[in-house]
Amino acid sequence: MPKAKGKNRRQKFGYSVNRKRLNRQSRKRAAPRIECSHIRHAWDRTKSVSQNLAEMGLAADPNKAIPIRKRQLPVMDMEVDGQDKGKRVVQKPYVLDELEYEASLPEKKSETLSRDLIDYVQYMVRNHGENYKDMARDEKNYYQDTPKQIKRKISVYKRFYPEEFQAFTASLQQVKMDQQ
Repeated sequence: MPKAKGKNRRQKFGYSVNRKRLNRQSRKRAAPRIECSHIRHAWDRTKSVSQNLAEMGLAADPNKAIPIRKRQLPVMDMEVDGQDKGKRVVQKPYVLDELEYEASLPEKKSETLSRDLIDYVQYMVRNHGENYKDMARDEKNYYQDTPKQIKRKISVYKRFYPEEFQAFTASLQQVKMDQQ
């Protein structure tokens, strides 16, 4: 199959291209991505970072937002031309409202234990009860955990899954009652 016409020519340097402008545009496009969707949608690329954050009611510099007060003599604040100095008007208050709502939502419990660890703990409790020394000598103790390490693993299991552990111990009690 023949090549497309004009593709076998070597590349020549483009003297008419403004490299400085190209670099500036690529740097602007490669600016860090704003992770928060609320801020990203309200962001105006033509304004500076501090201007954007001030419009949203957020602080660009936390030291200026809540200054550390120095011990001085009390000075009377005077109004000049009927305007308070330093007051900023929040033009995009919906961003703050959305951020506050998102922060007020309960956090999901993301910590879980592996299925192997759960099976290991249940096996040890089923066969040895509260005897941690026997658990340490058990043949299924592949990692040669000490009694203290096994006790810690069981307490972690109790803390992560309290209802499941209660049901498990209740079923063990029922089995013991049936055997007697």
